[in-house]
Amino acid sequence: MPFTLTMPKLSPTMEEGTITKWRKQEGEFVKAGDVLIEVATDKATVEHSALDEGWLRKVLIKEGQTAIVNQPIAIFTEKREESIEGYQPEGATPQAAAPAPAPTAGAEEAKPAAPAPKPTAGPGLSQPAFVPEPPLQNYQFSAPSGEIPERLKTSPLARKLAKEKGIDLTTVKGSGPQGRIVARDLELGQPTSIVAFGRREAPTVAPGTYEETPLTPMRKVIGQRLQESKTFIPHFYVTQEINAERLVTVRTELAAAGIKITYNDLVIRACALALREHPQINSGYNSVTQSIISFKTIDIAVAVSLASGLITPIIRHADYKNLGQISSEMKSLATRARDGKLARDEYVGGSFTVSNIGMFGVSEFKAIINPPQAAILAVGGIMDQPVVKDGAVVPGKVMKCTLSADHRILDGTDAAKFIKTLQKFLESPSILVL
Repeated sequence: MPFTLTMPKLSPTMEEGTITKWRKQEGEFVKAGDVLIEVATDKATVEHSALDEGWLRKVLIKEGQTAIVNQPIAIFTEKREESIEGYQPEGATPQAAAPAPAPTAGAEEAKPAAPAPKPTAGPGLSQPAFVPEPPLQNYQFSAPSGEIPERLKTSPLARKLAKEKGIDLTTVKGSGPQGRIVARDLELGQPTSIVAFGRREAPTVAPGTYEETPLTPMRKVIGQRLQESKTFIPHFYVTQEINAERLVTVRTELAAAGIKITYNDLVIRACALALREHPQINSGYNSVTQSIISFKTIDIAVAVSLASGLITPIIRHADYKNLGQISSEMKSLATRARDGKLARDEYVGGSFTVSNIGMFGVSEFKAIINPPQAAILAVGGIMDQPVVKDGAVVPGKVMKCTLSADHRILDGTDAAKFIKTLQKFLESPSILVL
């Protein structure tokens, strides 16, 4: 008899998944344990194996389409010749598959503005409807050309001086009678060479043209969780400037000895030691019971950027691991995160998060707390800056770290004490190597 395969729940926070690949085709026999589909969830792309054997008769959700958890995605039969005509799949009420990216609204054909979606209800709040404006189909492109219009109101002296100095009069606003351009106005004009430089053909796409791409399951959950975090968690921020000269020296010396570590490895190790000294930072908030969560282990989540979003693999018992162990584990976790191969226990949970985008040359930023954790550390890049040393201004290397903290359970003094301890470890990095 026919039976239904539904979208499995492949992570604790998964509400829907996108089928990226069917490993079996309609008409094939599937054995129990055979890999059947690859699903992009809110955390990673996961392989799902068949629990029962049978004949795959009809695929209901195609590759690239999305289904909610427990929504029917395929029909199977126990025997090959069984009919599925009239069979109604059992499961959750089907949700429309994710639409393909909307076509570009171009200049060739005017399209009416899409109707504004209904506001999405949030916990106690309503999401306002934000939609883009339609393209300006009747807009006529214009730009300074360097050519002086015949009817441009200009004094003879201004014309003469503009020609001698190479000033484009179309870039000058006149201050004389009836907007007439006079000699004194030329000081604010642009050189003709700049206006004419790199002149290209006129654009063919209307201003405001856009296309829409559906969010990946991971990006949807990231957006929802961070919006809720920023809306409901009272964030406050404490920033500390770190003298990074010794960090650079230690990393250079280790590299010369064939030991390759990253600055982020050093930061993770420093955070683990600082959290040991300040366990109140290694905490969280249960919004259901309105109680403080005191984590008994130091499990540091580290933000890793993926094409589909962001994931935070976790260094478990980070305070029990030396720098080499942290570095090796972090490299392995980051690689498998980008390949979508992380196991559930490698990214679920965590007591504290580190987010580092310093490698992109960013000097400072503020991160959003990853609930239910109470804090997250944002790490900027190491910048060459003048510093005061022994009363003299000398070249130095500076790194800024900003702690975002949940004011419901942490106070400014808690955050200040933690980040000063972090500074102590990062400015004496030989301690971190032990």
